[in-house]
Amino acid sequence: MAALSDTQLVSFAALARECAVSGPTARSWFGVLEDTLLGSWLPAWRRRPKRRTIGAPKWYFADVGVVNHLARRGHLAPGSELLGKAFENWLHHELRAFAACRERYEELSYWRLAGGTEVDFVVGDMRLAIEAKAKARIGSRDLKGLRALQVDHPEVTRRLVVSLEPLRRRTEDGIEVLPWREFAEELWGGGLF
Repeated sequence: MAALSDTQLVSFAALARECAVSGPTARSWFGVLEDTLLGSWLPAWRRRPKRRTIGAPKWYFADVGVVNHLARRGHLAPGSELLGKAFENWLHHELRAFAACRERYEELSYWRLAGGTEVDFVVGDMRLAIEAKAKARIGSRDLKGLRALQVDHPEVTRRLVVSLEPLRRRTEDGIEVLPWREFAEELWGGGLF
C-alpha cells in the first residue's frame, strides 16, 4: 500500500483501513521507511497563501524501481498515469540529488490549492517552480498549476514544465517547457539553482 502512495498525499486513516491496522501503526510504518532511507516526505509550501492551500506532505520512495516492484507494475505505457508518477519521482530525486551533491540546501516543497490545482516542486522561496509532465505535447491544461501559482505569488522567478517534448519552448506567459534531458543538463550544469 505504501508503494501505491508514491508521489501522493498520504491518508493514514484510509491506509490503516485498507491494511486493517490502526492509524498510528500505519504512520509508524512510514517512519520505518523514512528511517531506512527508502523514502522521504516533500513538505507543502505554505507561506503567505492568498487562497486555501493543502498543508500535508507528499510521499516519495527513494527508488522508482522499488515502487514498481512493490506495486507490481508492469510496463509503464506512454501516456499512462503510472508513467507520470514514475517521471515525477525521477524529477524529485534529481532535484534532491543535485542539492545534496552540490550542497545547495534550498528548501524543496510542493504547492497545492484545496481544489486540487498543484505545482509539483517549488525550490527555495518561490525562485523556481517546476511541473513534471510525462507527455510528448504540453497543452494549456498542463500549465494550470503554474499559472495559478503565478497569480497568487507573482514573485515566482522562473516556471518550468519538464516533459517528454522534443524541443524547448516558451509559452506566451513565460512558462518554459523543457525536454527532460535539457532539464537534467541545465540542472547538473548549475543553471537552475
